[in-house]
Amino acid sequence: QTYSNTTPFAIGDNTTINSPIAVSGRTGNAGSAVPVAVNITHTYKGDLKVDLIAPDGSVYVLHNRTGGSTDNIIQTFSVNLSTEALNGTWNLRVNDNAGGDTGTLNSWSITF
Repeated sequence: QTYSNTTPFAIGDNTTINSPIAVSGRTGNAGSAVPVAVNITHTYKGDLKVDLIAPDGSVYVLHNRTGGSTDNIIQTFSVNLSTEALNGTWNLRVNDNAGGDTGTLNSWSITF
């Protein structure tokens, strides 16, 4: 089952945003190769750090200031979440760590 947040969040210079997805009514833990689809339009993606935050606060780094002046992060990451319970609020956290380029988190999803 895929859970999505399609509310756009502006990513300003030197700011951090959080986009939540609430999961309920599930039992057990997530899998070892969970697809996390991210759609960010942003010039100079080397400015960005993107983390998946599990309901218990664990941080899974998806993108860490790589890619230099390339634009956008539109890709699906495979994440080992086998120690994480499914239920709770999952967050995608995006940090812009430099001035001069901005963008938008258009959407993201997680599939259990």
